Formats: sequence, structure tokens, C-alpha cells
Amino acid sequence: MQQSLALYRKYRPATFAEVRGQEHVTEPLRQALRSGRINHAYLFSGPRGCGKTSSARILARSLNCVNGPTPDPCGVCDSCVALAPSGPGSIDVIEIDAASHGGVDDARDLRERAFYAPVAGRYKIYIIDEAHMVTQQGFNALLKLVEEPPPHLKFIFATTEPDKVIATIRSRKRSSMSVAKRRGSCPPSMTRFTARKTDAPSPAANASTISSIRLASV
Repeated sequence: MQQSLALYRKYRPATFAEVRGQEHVTEPLRQALRSGRINHAYLFSGPRGCGKTSSARILARSLNCVNGPTPDPCGVCDSCVALAPSGPGSIDVIEIDAASHGGVDDARDLRERAFYAPVAGRYKIYIIDEAHMVTQQGFNALLKLVEEPPPHLKFIFATTEPDKVIATIRSRKRSSMSVAKRRGSCPPSMTRFTARKTDAPSPAANASTISSIRLASV
């Protein structure tokens, strides 16, 4: 019997080309991947439900695709299959909910594990959701690692409240890379993208329609 899949996972975009209403974020990312301008840390900010975590997962998929880094993951290699919306996940892409794992002990544990090379992928990628919930002590423990990571390590922070990310992370910045980056917000080699709510229909908004279609097809 086939295991059922939650609607938000079934209809989650698998590539940047499938993301709707966030072209100010996806196009600069696609161009950066296409040209090989890969930074070691990214900060995605925006209101809830705008696609920050989905974009972070797509970026991880694009970075670790066998043909990558690429703006268009192949979708068939082991990494792409593992990181697909319906996939089991990858051992080299670690998602952390900072709301429950944002303390200094969690940060120290991450710091110790981060230096180990990836098992199968090109990069070891940490996706830190609700990044504003990382404590001051936790960020201090991570600061040196975020600023000077080993070559195999990438960080993707996602937050609804970027101003609560400590100033030592936000105060340093490279020259602007895209219209979505805010000036004065990022450390060297850290890129910030701000997503926004759109009028594009979402899977959640269309849940009743999707359910009706599925019921009608039975």
C-alpha cells in the first residue's frame, strides 16, 4: 500500500523554476548557480508561508546535484531523489528547528559535527529554520564557523524576523548581489534574500479544490 503524502509536500516545488511569485529571489539564485558564484551562507527572510524553507531545500538540492551546482537539478541522481519533496531526505542536508534547538549546547554540537566531510554529497548543508530563535550564546558559538567555514560547509538560515538575528551576523556585508538583498545586513560571503507574500494560489489555499479533484477521480 502506497504511503499517503501530506498535501504541502506533494505540491511543494522541487526546483526554482517551479516557485511562483518569488522571482526577485529565485532569479538571482539561479544566475549565481549558473555562474558558479556560490556563497557559504544565505539568509532567507519573509513572512510565514512565503516559501523560505522550500527555497532553502531547493538550493540544497541544486548544490548537491550530481550535475551541480546547477539552477536546474537533474531530478534523477541519488541526491536529487533524496531531496525531492517526497524524498526521504539526505544525510548531508541537516535541517534544524532553532525554536527547539537554538541553545548554546545545540550550537556547540553543530560546530563539532560540521567539520566532518559530507558522506555522499558535494557539500554538507545546514538549514536553520526560525533562525531568530537561536540564542545570543548560540550565535556566539557559531559565529567563527559561519564566518570561516571549511570548504565543504554551507549554511542556509530562514527566519520571519531577520532583525532578531544578532548584529555580529548581520553587520558585515559584501557588495550587493541582487535587488532582494538589503544593504548592511550580511557578513562577508553571506547573501540575504527577502521573500514576500504573493497573490499566487498556494497548495494550502487550494486544498479543497485538490481534494475535490481527487475525490471526483476515484
